[in-house]
Amino acid sequence: MLVAGFPAGSFQTNCYVVAPAAGESCIVVDPGQEAVEPLEELLAQHRLTPVAVLLTHGHFDHTFSVAPVCDGHDVPAWIHPGDREMLADPMKGISREAAAFFGGRIELREPREVRELADGAAVDLAGLTFRVDHTPGHTPGSVVFTTPTEEGVEVILAGDTLFAGSIGRTDLPGGDHARMLASLRDKLLVRDDSAVVLPGHGPTTTIGRERASNPFLQGLRDGIDVPAPGRGL
Repeated sequence: MLVAGFPAGSFQTNCYVVAPAAGESCIVVDPGQEAVEPLEELLAQHRLTPVAVLLTHGHFDHTFSVAPVCDGHDVPAWIHPGDREMLADPMKGISREAAAFFGGRIELREPREVRELADGAAVDLAGLTFRVDHTPGHTPGSVVFTTPTEEGVEVILAGDTLFAGSIGRTDLPGGDHARMLASLRDKLLVRDDSAVVLPGHGPTTTIGRERASNPFLQGLRDGIDVPAPGRGL
C-alpha cells in the first residue's frame, strides 16, 4: 500500500493520498487550504489517478480545496450527512477567532457530486476497502476511515478525532465533549496497539502509543472524567 501526504495551508492540515501502489488509482483525504498544487505534484510523483475524495469532517481547513480537486478530476466527495452543510457554509463550524482571521466570511461551494457516508459502511474505492466509523465530538459528522495493509495492520485516517498526544477540540459549533469521549472509547481504544493513526494535524502515531501516553486518554476506559483539549481548527 502507498500512503503519502503533506501539511497544507495556514492550519497545516494533513492531506493524504492512499493507493494500492504507485501508478494506480488512489483516494484523496482532506484536501484543505492551498492543497491543490502540492496535491497535483504528489499525484504526478507517484503516477496516481484519484477516484474519490474522502472527508473526515466538514471544517474548512479540511475541505477548502475539495471542489476544485473533485471537479478537476471528475470524482465525487464523500462526507457524513452530519457535516455536509459545512461544504457550502463553512461558517457553521468556525470559531469567531478563525472567522476574524479570514475577514469574517469564507466562500466555498459543494463539488458537483457529493455522496454521504454511513456509520459501519464499507466503501470500496481504488482497489481498497475503507471502513467508516462515525466518531462525533469534534463535529457532529466526524468519521474515521480504516483500511488494512497487506500484512493486516490497520491504517486509520483519524481526522481531528485523535492526534499524537492530544484529541480534537470540542468547543466549536457542533462540538460535544461527552460524545468525543464516547467516540474515542468505543471506536478507537478498541483497536489493536499496532494500528497506525494518520491524524488531521501533526505526526503519525499508533493506537498503542496513544493508549500508553496520551494524557487525554488516560482513565477513559475506566469512566474517569477527561479534560477538554484545544487542538484543531
